[in-house]
Amino acid sequence: MTLQSILENFALILFVLMVVTGVIWFLDRFYLSKQRRAKANAALAEFDARNARLSADGIKLESSGRAALEANLLRQPTWVEYSGSFFPVIAMVFFLRSFLYEPFKIPSSSMVPTLLVGDLILVNKFTYGIRLPILNKKVIEVNQPQRGDVMVFKYPKNMSLDYIKRVVGVPGDTVTYQNKRLTINGQTLPETPLPDYLNEDSLDYSKQYMEKLSTVEHTIAIREDKPPIALRGVMDFPHKDACTFNVEGFSCTVPAGQYFMMGDNRDNSEDSRYWGFVPDQNIVGKAFLVWMNWGHFQRIGTFFK
Repeated sequence: MTLQSILENFALILFVLMVVTGVIWFLDRFYLSKQRRAKANAALAEFDARNARLSADGIKLESSGRAALEANLLRQPTWVEYSGSFFPVIAMVFFLRSFLYEPFKIPSSSMVPTLLVGDLILVNKFTYGIRLPILNKKVIEVNQPQRGDVMVFKYPKNMSLDYIKRVVGVPGDTVTYQNKRLTINGQTLPETPLPDYLNEDSLDYSKQYMEKLSTVEHTIAIREDKPPIALRGVMDFPHKDACTFNVEGFSCTVPAGQYFMMGDNRDNSEDSRYWGFVPDQNIVGKAFLVWMNWGHFQRIGTFFK
């Protein structure tokens, strides 16, 4: 099994480990330990009887022998001992990452300037509802994704991959992107020019703007030498008939139960422009914190919108 496949199936592997170690802990707690206790009691009774006979014959015995014998008889087998030690740790990690917070690593520059390659982020797993681990089925409704949220989700074309983009369209919205200006329901989003952004990987510059999406202000990067959409990169996807495309951009009406996602690095992001809408059942959680970046320590503890 490759490292990539392990990471993609980590939740399932963690679940299996939790079940196996939990079964062993439960079996030992309620069955195997009682068997060891019964065998120890029988052996100790025989030990006491033998010592009584020897004492009657005037033979003096070492008093520590009984305690050592009992400890040896009650000692857990190594495989049981390790399982019992690991079970609560594995269970806690599984609970935390399944229902509360899960760490992710940013692998690409599609969310620059908000998120950099190598950022280790935390994702809130409960803000959009409580979901069953592994199955990712929502069982308790909490909140709905809002425009401007940075969201992690299962890539619709390959459910084993996690993607991160910004929510720009919620169900019922008409999202239009023409000549690199984003319009939601007929309202063009305000943009404030900022100093040009240096792309560290390519060592070139992008135009940078502060964009206001609903109540969320965030930075975006624009490359003037690239088109607003590469039409030949647009794939077939469910509800594609809700979209129209041209060389200047696109317009899509977001269907019920779906979300339209775009990267902040607008001209270097493979997003809903190309592979379509994100269904509610694909949602993983809301990203909110950079907790580590080994190349940029100053980003540690950065909360973002």
